[in-house]
Amino acid sequence: MPHIHDQPGQYDVTVSGYTFRDDGDEPRVLLHWHKILKCWMQFGGHVELHENPWQALAHELREESGYDLGQLRLLQPRLPRITSSPDKAIFHPYPVAVLSVPFPDIDHYHTDIAYALMTAEEPRHHIGQDESADIRLFTRSEIAALDDSSIIPNVRQIILYIFDECLPHWAQITADSWR
Repeated sequence: MPHIHDQPGQYDVTVSGYTFRDDGDEPRVLLHWHKILKCWMQFGGHVELHENPWQALAHELREESGYDLGQLRLLQPRLPRITSSPDKAIFHPYPVAVLSVPFPDIDHYHTDIAYALMTAEEPRHHIGQDESADIRLFTRSEIAALDDSSIIPNVRQIILYIFDECLPHWAQITADSWR
């Protein structure tokens, strides 16, 4: 989807799914080579006008990685969470991070809502036709060793936070339990 806002200083809302695999000797994060930014990135994209952030994450994950939410576990802090409402309010899962970043080469920003996910499965679906098929699994040490030309520093920072804090301490719940 193109940017909703295209004037200087405007913000688009995006959503990211930092997806980890725990079916090997150590956890690994799954990243794809971003065709435009030319670096390793998490899966994600714009929240479209007809979507809430969780719906956007579901469609972006399926398009870019081939995963359905039913194949994934969502990492959530181990604390009391509000998960439902007596009225029509929609409570979303707790993100790992919410950050606003400048989009390269234009005076425009993305406010990203980032979630951490875990799986031990291969994706059920093929990657979308226009999406990057250059996907790789990285260990913590491999992420730490990447230089700034191949990974955006805040992406590395979030991944290392997930490896160090979220994976050992956060609860894993069925990702498709959120709608």
